[in-house]
Amino acid sequence: MSLHAFVDESRRNDTYLLAVALVPPGQLHKFRKALRCLLMPGQRELHCKKETPSRRKAIASRMVEEKVSVRLYRSSCDQGDEQARQACVRRLVEDLLQAGAHRLVLDSRAQRDQHDLLTIRTSLGHVALSTNLVYEHCRSSNEELLWIADFAAWCYGSGGEWRERVMPIVESVVDLN
Repeated sequence: MSLHAFVDESRRNDTYLLAVALVPPGQLHKFRKALRCLLMPGQRELHCKKETPSRRKAIASRMVEEKVSVRLYRSSCDQGDEQARQACVRRLVEDLLQAGAHRLVLDSRAQRDQHDLLTIRTSLGHVALSTNLVYEHCRSSNEELLWIADFAAWCYGSGGEWRERVMPIVESVVDLN
């Protein structure tokens, strides 16, 4: 089945978390609409860190109700954040190829996007032309489905009650350590 993947990250202590929301093409419009309905007047995007606890709870609950699906990739930051991120991106690309994903959208980090692009190209290697995987970076204000990954990564990384709130949508946690 063709999937669209939307990626954001969170760093907690010495752990780098990369979250990917997996959305079948037939659900793209439905999930975007559901997320836009959660915006407050004048708000351009949902960002977990910027929301109040009560809003976080409501948004996380809505994601659970909508039955979104998220995978998490976890790596130690012992050798730096960028190396941890790229280890997660490499594994993510492998998993997306196995899942037959069609589109990969990563939350833009401006100049650092080049690191992701190099890792993706290297990971695709000789199979790049034979896959249907297209990839790009977007600002989260331009792609609502990145908000799912943001919330999943933040809540999971916070642990405790926040982690429990998002566990129903977490399909798997891949530990790269």
